[in-house]
Amino acid sequence: MAARKLDSERLLARLRELGAILDGHFHLTSGKHSPVFIQGSRVLEHPAQAALIGKALAERLAGTQPTVVVGPAMGGVILAHEVARATGARSAFTEKQNGEQVLRRGFRLTPEDRVLLVEDVLTTGGSVLRSAAAVRALGARVVGVGLIIDRTAGKAAETLGFGPDVPVQALAWLDAPAFVPEQCPLCRDGVALVRPKEQDPVG
Repeated sequence: MAARKLDSERLLARLRELGAILDGHFHLTSGKHSPVFIQGSRVLEHPAQAALIGKALAERLAGTQPTVVVGPAMGGVILAHEVARATGARSAFTEKQNGEQVLRRGFRLTPEDRVLLVEDVLTTGGSVLRSAAAVRALGARVVGVGLIIDRTAGKAAETLGFGPDVPVQALAWLDAPAFVPEQCPLCRDGVALVRPKEQDPVG
């Protein structure tokens, strides 16, 4: 456990160096506000780093033996590709459509497929759960979940609720609080709110 904690701390430090972890007052995709924002694309934009992360997740979840690695667009697209490269599996991604995540662009799954789901950052787990629903709708089996960062301080498995037969592994985890706007202390203190994916203050 001590070694895993050290690995987590080193990865978080590297993510901060790359500008992938920001401190401030942020409007998250979930609609909640947080003093921490994690932009996984800032580390995945470096191919060598992306390959190392993909290999590390593949090693953590080697026992799942996936035939396909699936990630939700956009955060899971590059990650799915790199984990698939490391495992020898196929790579695919889901996209939002009418509030759901769906497989498009000719991606196909069968009941014989073992699907490893991946995501760059887990907050509420919504994208992963919607991707799991898309996978299961096609008859395939979800065999594991891999994350770069678990924002729930190690409670990802509990948050997703897949049960003991679906291992959930994160390379790093931190306790990053998220508040409904009406209860946000940063709003109360008048700290400017930012939508980080747009890099514009919220009016």
